[in-house]
Amino acid sequence: MTISTSRRGFLKAAAASGAVLVLGIRPDGVLAAADSPAMLNPFVKIGTDGSVTAIVKHFEKGQGPATGLSTLIAEELGLRMDQIDYEFAPSNPEVYNNTLFGPVQGTGGSTAMANSYLQYRQAGAAAREMLIEAAAQTWGVEASALKIEEGVISGAGNTAPLGDFVETAATLEAPAEPRLKDPSEFRLIGNPDVRRLDSAIKGDGRAQYAIDVFLPNQMVAMIKRPEQRGALATGLDDSGAQEVKGYIRAAILPNQAGVAVYAENTWAAMQARDAIEVEWDMSAAETRSSDAIEAEIRAALDAEPTYNVNKTDDAATQAALDGAAQVVEQTFYFPLLAHAPMEPLNCTIEATEDGGILLHDGCQFPTGPHMAMAEIFQLPMEKIQIKTMLAGGSFGRRATPTADYQVEAALAFVMTDRTRPVKLVWSREDDLRSGYYRPAFGHKVRVGLDADGAIVGWDHRIAGQPIMKGTSFESFSVRDGVDHTSVEGAADTPYRIPAAHFGLTDTEKATSTLWWRAVGHTHTAYVMEVMMDMAASAAGQDPVAYRLKYLEGDLDQQRMAGVLKLATDEAGWGKAPAGRSQGVAVHKSFGTYVAEVVEISGTAEDGVRIEKVTCAVDCGVAVNPDVIKAQMEGGIGYGIGHVMRDQITLTDGAVDQYNFPDYEPLRIGDIAEINVHIVASAEAPTGVGEPGTPPAAPALANAIAASSDLRVSSLPMVENGVSFA
Repeated sequence: MTISTSRRGFLKAAAASGAVLVLGIRPDGVLAAADSPAMLNPFVKIGTDGSVTAIVKHFEKGQGPATGLSTLIAEELGLRMDQIDYEFAPSNPEVYNNTLFGPVQGTGGSTAMANSYLQYRQAGAAAREMLIEAAAQTWGVEASALKIEEGVISGAGNTAPLGDFVETAATLEAPAEPRLKDPSEFRLIGNPDVRRLDSAIKGDGRAQYAIDVFLPNQMVAMIKRPEQRGALATGLDDSGAQEVKGYIRAAILPNQAGVAVYAENTWAAMQARDAIEVEWDMSAAETRSSDAIEAEIRAALDAEPTYNVNKTDDAATQAALDGAAQVVEQTFYFPLLAHAPMEPLNCTIEATEDGGILLHDGCQFPTGPHMAMAEIFQLPMEKIQIKTMLAGGSFGRRATPTADYQVEAALAFVMTDRTRPVKLVWSREDDLRSGYYRPAFGHKVRVGLDADGAIVGWDHRIAGQPIMKGTSFESFSVRDGVDHTSVEGAADTPYRIPAAHFGLTDTEKATSTLWWRAVGHTHTAYVMEVMMDMAASAAGQDPVAYRLKYLEGDLDQQRMAGVLKLATDEAGWGKAPAGRSQGVAVHKSFGTYVAEVVEISGTAEDGVRIEKVTCAVDCGVAVNPDVIKAQMEGGIGYGIGHVMRDQITLTDGAVDQYNFPDYEPLRIGDIAEINVHIVASAEAPTGVGEPGTPPAAPALANAIAASSDLRVSSLPMVENGVSFA
């Protein structure tokens, strides 16, 4: 995104510590200044004591924007990383909107850096130029003779800390076009030695997560929810709960979606909730079991698709398949999956002295809960405040189209006299049994090959439960009836595949569906990369060389081929030690290209051990290489861990899994080694929070096929013929 700037003044902000130089972006998208921090909509604040604070508009759930966005400001302003701090932006979508989402403030889709790279650099650059101009005027020298290094302005025989010039700078007009540093001048951007700003506080316990909020006189609320989605509470008996020490009261939520149980502490709330009996109206409840849901999806794959996704000629595809020398085909099934972040959902809500509401939350999408609370409490938006806290993971769960858990907290609070704060707490069991899920999906693919093994036709049918349809995000993702999140990564593959036809059929939602780390790419990448491996095998050709034939062309394909070559070179493709097998996958998601090679020992029958994963990533300009490597490692582990063992199943509409013993996360010993290699690039930066996940599972599947001749087409693997050592 390019931000045009115009002339405007920096105004002095009164503060106890002196003037503060505050620079931000106006709602019309240009750099702006105002007369107090509360009115500025800032991205960077500078105090007369030299303190610099980056105002981070993307929430921090472990993926690194607090460090990344601060790095951009520090780079342009001429600071060391230990000279800048950060704070999270207030909820204000007119100012802090994610420009890739529209008028919505939110973090997701691996967009933090892609959205904010130029915004934050330009804010830092403008502040730099104004401080230098202030120093030049003070010293009576030319601004061109001055520079800022490590927070010190020097030149023309003068030296002083930048804080000395904040008051003067606050009276100047902002530059119309602040000069951005040339990449040759970078000292922080791309520096592998730059470490996360939040590591120390997370290591020593100073970090404050939403779960850490304890307000004076607060109550804890937990919700007793129905086991089946759609059931409504019609009555309750709390006689058993009255015996629990610390129990306060219970009440049916206004929307009847559950019963709020209030207590003095979390343990009392848990015990009281277990003791309460609730009457449920089951007339609209989900009662299907997993086998029925899977049967419905598989039946949809065998029928004609509802939507022709790419509006291609299906008849031409079928003719190509009919004339093929051989046809490779496979049907795949992907179960429901939970997000299962380490920190279960929670938030705390309180009344403010001016009659407003303050929400303390690891808030991924502030706009949704902000609007919901304004409606629930019948207050104007300016009376609602959201204090964004750190979050212990999310993987998409903390951002729902319905602001589900924040609405629960608001409804629980609105039923009280509002004199005591209310902290809503979900248990791990709540998270797994009553949450939102990656929807179940099926794919049926037929690939036609000619006598030389070249692809001549590709028929790809997808069926599953849409995410965006029927939500406030429908206009963002649904076109001509097609929910793009159902087909992304397949229908828009960079591979040049002739006579390709992609069809989609929506099936009924059995649960509340939601984006899950990498969204649709979590199943489409698996299918595309397993099918490419199967086609290469049928053609009797090397899987890497085979893929590269379909990646000859434009820059998009060249970048995808580039990571494939890098990953396989670094992994020693085809040179695995005796007793080991390799599998490869490459995929583009969220503008980022990732290739991975998984090397295993053992077989599916005897027990597979993942010895090594080699990853190559092209995410454009690598702002924080250390963060990028960590996100690739985490994404690989997340993707592999779930396909190894995990699924959410239903019995008569109720979720079977309760906690980590039956929804087991990746163990530290599951992957022996991960090596990440970053492609040097001058392209615009793209996301890294999600793209490491999609290629991980198919690379593992392809390695298993190489060692055992077993193509795992239904997940999880342990339920479909694979054992792990």
